[in-house]
Amino acid sequence: MTTAVATTGRKPATMSQALNRALRDAMADDPAVHVLGEDVGTLGGVFRITDGLAKEFGEDRCTDTPLAEAGILGTAVGMAMYGLRPVVEMQFDAFAYPALEQLISHVSRMRNRTRGALPMPITVRVPYGGGIGGVEHHSDSSEALYMATPGLHVVTPATVADAYGLLRAAIASDDPVVFLEPKRLYWSKADWEPDRPEEVPGIGTAVVRRRGTSATLITYGPSLPVCLEAAEAATAEGWDLEVVDLRSLVPLDEETVCASVRRTGRAVVVHEATGFGGPGGELAARITERCFHHLEAPVLRVTGFDIPYPPPMLEKHHLPGVDRVLDAVARLQWEADWTSPGNGSGVSQGSAQGARGVPGAQGGVR
Repeated sequence: MTTAVATTGRKPATMSQALNRALRDAMADDPAVHVLGEDVGTLGGVFRITDGLAKEFGEDRCTDTPLAEAGILGTAVGMAMYGLRPVVEMQFDAFAYPALEQLISHVSRMRNRTRGALPMPITVRVPYGGGIGGVEHHSDSSEALYMATPGLHVVTPATVADAYGLLRAAIASDDPVVFLEPKRLYWSKADWEPDRPEEVPGIGTAVVRRRGTSATLITYGPSLPVCLEAAEAATAEGWDLEVVDLRSLVPLDEETVCASVRRTGRAVVVHEATGFGGPGGELAARITERCFHHLEAPVLRVTGFDIPYPPPMLEKHHLPGVDRVLDAVARLQWEADWTSPGNGSGVSQGSAQGARGVPGAQGGVR
């Protein structure tokens, strides 16, 4: 008797390939979807995310634009008002700043201003973050600017499957979505089936990527692999760390985050953006408000330094790494768990372990 072996189309794919397929499928499914931006047509984008779209759908649907970000997004506003679904590519994170006036004054407000009569189904794709040796204006993490603008959804994938699923959801949304693409993960790989992509949770839903009991690492985008690596390394110290991938910064899935923190009693927020005024401060405040009586220690943050993005040779010091994450975990007041009243030594077991011998002040760790 011969047993049939089921085969699937799953094979290694990169995040860039998943994003390209998401754009292609969205354009094939809906003629209202148009892609526009600098070099998105003939070149296929700086990171080749739009490769082949102009050839397949024509330059009227995948359109090269002048180097004028405010004009690109302003054009997209008009397109959306007339029933199209524009997908705008901002070539690099800091290149998007000239378009902030359009984004804040019009994109984020139009649906509210017209009492819902004019939705803004605009997706603004922004490659962001460091780790590729880019110079200043090519490596910013400016998510806090978008998070602080009411009316915008802010989404950032960290996996191949999420890159496809979240981009499709963003394009289908009648609300404007700032879609932040971690450029150093463009070439990350995972087994994926493009013809039958797996379903992923929608916008506004966080995912627990690793279960744990000792503390929760809360992160998103380019810092997810760092946190997963730190969680594996932490087992040598006796820590069992849970890792939560936010995926969606606005709307924020507070329920998943707080449920995790209530289970573990400790939390560290990790992101590349600056600490002062960064997303971690808002997350720490919300966790403290909702989980205060479950917390065994203050919520800590591991972030980029409060400086303009450094030169490429120095970015490894600026970006949160495994050691900085583990140093923060070591500061989560573990002694309270290990002190045994009346043990006669006056020294807690946690202190005797010496966790990691963390020095007093760590820049970028709060």
